[in-house]
Amino acid sequence: MNLAVNNTSLFLAAMLVLVALGISLWQKLGLDKDIVIGVVRAVVQLFIVGYLLKYIFRVNNLWLTLAMMGFIIFNAAWNAKKRGPGIDHALAIFVSTGVTLGVLVLSGAIKFVPSQMIPISGMIASNSMVAIGLAYRSLNSQFHDQRQGVLERLALGAGLLDASIAIVREAIRTGMSPTIDSAKTVGLVSLPGMMSGLIFAGVDPVRAIKYQIMVTFMLLSATSLGSIIACYLAYRNFYNEQKQLK
Repeated sequence: MNLAVNNTSLFLAAMLVLVALGISLWQKLGLDKDIVIGVVRAVVQLFIVGYLLKYIFRVNNLWLTLAMMGFIIFNAAWNAKKRGPGIDHALAIFVSTGVTLGVLVLSGAIKFVPSQMIPISGMIASNSMVAIGLAYRSLNSQFHDQRQGVLERLALGAGLLDASIAIVREAIRTGMSPTIDSAKTVGLVSLPGMMSGLIFAGVDPVRAIKYQIMVTFMLLSATSLGSIIACYLAYRNFYNEQKQLK
């Protein structure tokens, strides 16, 4: 199947950005600068990555593949860190990505080739990044809103984990919820990226569905692992060395 996206059609499709820009200006949202910067960055970054991946796929070198995967994980951790300074996001994203990829490779669902490992790594790391960001935001707001309850539990002799466990569990739930909600509606409300892309490229829909089921499984694994590791590493950062709530 020959896709009909050429430079001219892509340029004309860019006019759709004017819709978002127009709404921002009309409603005085103050997002027009961010929209322009975001679009320019997306175009430049995607073209650079596209040519880089073309080279890596052609060379098919183990170390280049691992380097690209490491670059993806590093950037995911760096962006997640902005939402939670002092938290070891790199470990959470590395473990969630590594474990999930390991299971997929060992089960034969994917092969250790750059054309499969790199895109799948990106999907896993990006979803872990979002889940960890949501979980940390939940931790931050709950420790603020439930400060008095935490102080009371500490005064009664509870340890840091006992005083924080309800907040930690709710934060983990918050991080996992979007992926679970997506899994409930996939196929009924949405036809996600991988499935739609394969169908658009002419792949049999039933075969595309199998790939999407695999993606659903791997994202549930990645977001749950990322959320629980990040939250259990993060909650202690809300206390000082004297085990007092900051």
